[in-house]
Amino acid sequence: MKVLPLLFAVCAAALLGGCATGGASTEAPKVDPAAQAVSTYRIGVDDQLQVTVWQNQELSVSVPVRPDGKITVPLIGDVMAGGKTPEEVAAEIKDKLTSYIRDPQVAVILTALRSHEYLSRVRVTGAVRQPVSIPYRQGMTVLDAVLAAGGTTEFAAPDRTELFREGKNGVTTPYAVRLDKVLQKGDLDTNYPVQPGDVVTVPMRSF
Repeated sequence: MKVLPLLFAVCAAALLGGCATGGASTEAPKVDPAAQAVSTYRIGVDDQLQVTVWQNQELSVSVPVRPDGKITVPLIGDVMAGGKTPEEVAAEIKDKLTSYIRDPQVAVILTALRSHEYLSRVRVTGAVRQPVSIPYRQGMTVLDAVLAAGGTTEFAAPDRTELFREGKNGVTTPYAVRLDKVLQKGDLDTNYPVQPGDVVTVPMRSF
């Protein structure tokens, strides 16, 4: 249950940033392709890797990335994996194996993503059934995130929903989301694509 205070803290920070901008923007947020590029994932601590050396089963291992960022491969010892792509690690292993094997064919596959680098998340707070922090996936939209939170409650003011996004300059900008139109009328004009680090906040209506 420790996640809830964290979510509310994130929300509060986003709201403060929004206040500095002078209100929610009515323009569509710009999507940063670099922030969404899952294909360029870089290996982190605790990730599990499958190293396969073709026709050399004794050299093929499944190994976790240690806290120092390294993995241990038979015959060649430690190899730095942290901060690199699987392809880069495979190339380094291949280079080191050439001293022992003629033209080694090496593949490195991520079998379990556990590192902090992978935990690029989208957070949904406010008047939703279950405030959540969910892993970003390519193609995710505001509606996807809200539905993952169980939808809005009866106390929500969905027409005042905001998407908070931190820019490269460190300034958080709020974008107005007409969630009532998205949910009730299928109007997807403000069903914006989200990216890692975004916070979607559904406020409560005034009584």
